[in-house]
Amino acid sequence: MIRVIGAGVLVASLYVLMLGSHPKAGDLSNNLDLGNRLGFYGVMTLGVGVLIIAGGIDLSIGSVLGLAAVLFGVLMERGVPPVPAFLVTLLAGAVIGYAQGQLVTRLRLQAFLVTLCGLFIFRGLARQLTTSPVGIQKVKGLHPEFAQSLESLQFWFSGIDAGRDNEEVFPAQLVVLLVLAGVVGVVLHQTVYGRYWFAVGFNEQAARYAGINVERSRLAAFVLCSTLAALAGMMLLLSSGSAMPDNVGQSMELYAIAGAVLGGCSLRGGEGNVAGMVLGAAILPLIYKIVIFRDIGDAVIPSIVGGTLLLGVIFDEGLRRGQGWKSLLRLVRR
Repeated sequence: MIRVIGAGVLVASLYVLMLGSHPKAGDLSNNLDLGNRLGFYGVMTLGVGVLIIAGGIDLSIGSVLGLAAVLFGVLMERGVPPVPAFLVTLLAGAVIGYAQGQLVTRLRLQAFLVTLCGLFIFRGLARQLTTSPVGIQKVKGLHPEFAQSLESLQFWFSGIDAGRDNEEVFPAQLVVLLVLAGVVGVVLHQTVYGRYWFAVGFNEQAARYAGINVERSRLAAFVLCSTLAALAGMMLLLSSGSAMPDNVGQSMELYAIAGAVLGGCSLRGGEGNVAGMVLGAAILPLIYKIVIFRDIGDAVIPSIVGGTLLLGVIFDEGLRRGQGWKSLLRLVRR
């Protein structure tokens, strides 16, 4: 609970700081964009947060996201209607999670190494699908009959209204996040399957002795993580309108992991909650807005993310040892 409270205080403080950083920071358009950014990062954070709770890690999220965005676009360009293409891409994400989960659970390979290899493999697959950008307008030009269903997907998964010159009219991605957070929250905190994830992440050996199928539980977490990464990839394409196979989704795995850790998910496994994940996911979009409004330059954002993640890890370790912020203060004094 202390992690969630801390994340909530930090989010509130950053929001106040953002409001004071520019006269237009409180405008509806800025808050709509902020809500959609939170929803986008939050969908990824939910998946990796559950996996971290179950004692795993996934470094391939960004590449899975990029592959999903490119695959979604390529399928539509080649004549697959938007809704079937959407479902096929979701299925592809689930298959990726299943394959990586099997390597980790069945062959006993390290999740860090398996997903690190996946990071390169899936980026390469995206580049093999196409060497040119994929885009919504390109799909509409090739297949005018897809326009209506594609615009419906854009509206419900990005909040963009094509009838208003592609203007954001409501925070659709935030709504998607809240719906998913509700479902994942019920499963994680109110069902036996959620308790299995906590048990497996907290003490794998004890979970085995308790009769829990450790492999199946962790495999399900891998599938969920990659499926939500694929969903985030399609949301990115629908909101931005285009995607480059070379760099779409690059470094997103770090943002997702940072959000989960800052929201209270311990990298040692067995700890975390959905409310914390949502709050943790809000931190990075707020930092981005503050940096942009203060005209600092977005080149500094990776350094800020890295430093924030490091502080989160230090705080998490301090709580593990029962010392809280004392461990951080002791480190600074040294």
